Amino acid sequence: AARRQMLAMSSNSAQRRKQFSPIKQIPSSDLHEMQRQVNMNDKTSESSQGGTSSTDPSQMKPLLMEQGGPLQDDDIDEEGLKSSSSSGNTANASYLESIFLDNPEFYTQALKFLFCFCGLQASYLTWGYMQELIMTTKFIPTEHVPSGKFPSAAFCVFSNRFLAVIVAMIAVKIRHGAVFSNNAAPLLSFTPCALSNTMSSWSQYASLKYVSFPVQTIFKSSKVIPVMVMGLLLKGTKYPFSQYMEATLITIGVAVFSLASKSTDKDTTTELIGLVFLIAYVSFDSFTSQWQDKIYQTYGKANVDPYQMMLGVNTSAIIITTAGLILSGDFPIVIEFLKANPSVFQYNVITAITSASGQLCIYYTIKEFGPIVFTIIMTTRQMISICISSVIFGHAMNVYSLFGAVIVFGVLFYQIKNKYTSSTKKRKVPKSPSR
Repeated sequence: AARRQMLAMSSNSAQRRKQFSPIKQIPSSDLHEMQRQVNMNDKTSESSQGGTSSTDPSQMKPLLMEQGGPLQDDDIDEEGLKSSSSSGNTANASYLESIFLDNPEFYTQALKFLFCFCGLQASYLTWGYMQELIMTTKFIPTEHVPSGKFPSAAFCVFSNRFLAVIVAMIAVKIRHGAVFSNNAAPLLSFTPCALSNTMSSWSQYASLKYVSFPVQTIFKSSKVIPVMVMGLLLKGTKYPFSQYMEATLITIGVAVFSLASKSTDKDTTTELIGLVFLIAYVSFDSFTSQWQDKIYQTYGKANVDPYQMMLGVNTSAIIITTAGLILSGDFPIVIEFLKANPSVFQYNVITAITSASGQLCIYYTIKEFGPIVFTIIMTTRQMISICISSVIFGHAMNVYSLFGAVIVFGVLFYQIKNKYTSSTKKRKVPKSPSR
């Protein structure tokens, strides 16, 4: 009777386990083997005690566990749950790995782009904030600077170039064993873009006194198209009509977003000289990135790394800015001002550090993705700057600014989709058999 009762319990437990338990059911052969072992245990118990003995239900549980049999509802197998969770994590990892292996070139480039985008944004958002802090804050007046405003924008450029040269020299020495002797591109090849970069910065500062805020915004937003035109003139690069349309939409979107989100208290009117400075600023800036790309193409990307580019450009640029400071007589005035305001020196150091990190990101981005992608990243920077300002200072953005953002990011996502589709098609094209 005890055996029949235990077998009935096992059968009922098996049925419940079949309905609810994720653990596998035991085969009928194992059930027969289990019954045989129960009979053997009963006989052993009877012979040892000299009589009939019933089997203790508590003894069945270890036996059933040992045989892989069914468990009661409250006897959940923790090891099975852990194994199930582990297999789930493995499945997720395998799924992500399969996605990456489906198009590894695209995702590798996407990670590089993300690194460039974040590096440029972090560096130049900080740089722009510190630059504005230096140029707009009223510090302690000095004899030659009674207004208390920092007297020389050229010195800010000089400090940026000075630290960049030091960082580049150390990096090139470590990577190539020498500062200049192992460089494939001669130093003079960097002089044109160094000169254009210096003239671009000077033209931008000079234009601020003569143009209104809306005109500044439109010119700063429209740099993508001039870069494409400069590429055609310098290198003969031909871009498809669709890319010009995308650049036009990005220009419109950034301009709408910026004009709708920002306001200015200045009533500066636009003068002809201001427009000339802005045209010079955009032209020099477009020339700079395309000339750097031309250096990579002329001497080979494998032969010129971002550190060598940084060294070559800043070596020529610091010579130009030093000559300008000496000729203008700004050096003694700036030194006097820094002695009276030590905090300004700290601001210049932070600006120089972020400028150096930003330059490394610039040269790496142009080397990997070209000047068009770099210009788009820098154009969208003012949108991100406005969004951060809105969050920090609680400025509300109207529907027009959101409309501009939709245009810009819609074009960017469209470009990413086309890039992925093109890369996938290239991978699926079968290679011709070698002969």
